[in-house]
Amino acid sequence: MGAGSGTVTFAGHIPGTSSYRRLIVGLFFAGVATFAQLYSPQAVLPQISRDLAIDPATAAVAISAATLGIAVAVIPWSVVADRLGRVPAMTIGVFSATVLGILAPLSDDIVVLLGLRLLEGAALGSVPAVALAYLSEEVDARYAATAAGSYIAGTTVGGLSGRIVSGLVGEVTDWRWGIWAVAGMCAASAVLFVWLTPRARGFVPLRERTQRGPAIVQRLWRPLRSARLWALYLQGFLLMGGFVAVYNYLGFHLSAAPFDLPGWLVTLLFLAYLAGTVSSPWAGMLASRIGRFPVLLGSVGVMTAGALLMAVPQTVVVLAGLLLFTAGFFGAHAIASGWTPVVAGPAVRAQASSLYYFAYYGGSSLFGWALGLVFGGAGWGAFVAVVVAMCAASAVAAAAALGRAESTR
Repeated sequence: MGAGSGTVTFAGHIPGTSSYRRLIVGLFFAGVATFAQLYSPQAVLPQISRDLAIDPATAAVAISAATLGIAVAVIPWSVVADRLGRVPAMTIGVFSATVLGILAPLSDDIVVLLGLRLLEGAALGSVPAVALAYLSEEVDARYAATAAGSYIAGTTVGGLSGRIVSGLVGEVTDWRWGIWAVAGMCAASAVLFVWLTPRARGFVPLRERTQRGPAIVQRLWRPLRSARLWALYLQGFLLMGGFVAVYNYLGFHLSAAPFDLPGWLVTLLFLAYLAGTVSSPWAGMLASRIGRFPVLLGSVGVMTAGALLMAVPQTVVVLAGLLLFTAGFFGAHAIASGWTPVVAGPAVRAQASSLYYFAYYGGSSLFGWALGLVFGGAGWGAFVAVVVAMCAASAVAAAAALGRAESTR
């Protein structure tokens, strides 16, 4: 129903309309503004390590601190969004994060840097907390999977551009200027998001609902009682954990023997993110035709194959593996994240999506740091073996709980 109306039915925007295009493009820029600054330090982690005299695992906490901030904040942001609206909540978060992103590189101490990155991540949590709930309310249900894939494609462009810009600028200046360059790009993207995104028509503020539904604790508890949602949360936790760890430590791996690649070339390897830009909307469209479950399982398989190829000590093979790994991850993420609010139902979809992203960024924070200890202590081969095991565990969880759930689409 339209906001505040009990009589006007809103079926959702459909492809081919100007409002659908504005929604998709607006959320694309929200994804850029969020994920560019979230991952901008990743391309300059070796520089941060040298400049602040810290080991690779400690440097990688600059990423984990921000993703931990998101993990902690997504549930509170879902509550804010239920009261203020989806777009206002995302707007507040993105602009607040941009200010913190400008302040973070001023740090000369790792503790201060990590504190600011934690706060920046908490502000950025507004977008992943509510973007997919917003999509599920504003897009016709027949096209929800496709729209979710398009949104995830925007997040891949954000993650890619943040890494490439900070890496290349940082190579000719230093890591601080690299991160500042990304913050400027994110500010422009935030403005475009606010300008383009259409007003909500499918959202009803909590205070205007005739049936407000369960209290927040109950809205959080209900998704946690679903085996299907637990399986989806495990996809985010395990797959994102392995994905972020690979991108955190691949630069260190390729900068050392037998590769000895220069910093600028290692930065360009982040162009592999474009594989995710292609695979996420493709996975969404394929899921609309054959179902989400086979696409999810196939994507995890592609991700696993890519991880195995990255164990081969040849640059071309590692690059091919990285492309497959990235394409598989974003295909799986597009399906799992878009499926979560559908399985949860309208009463708790925002909280269910928030719990997905809690698991998603919790996995990023934990494994993004912990697998650095594996890399530093046992080498790249053991590191890859752990990532493959995580992919296998996610596939088992999906097969156990989601294989007969295709009727909930």
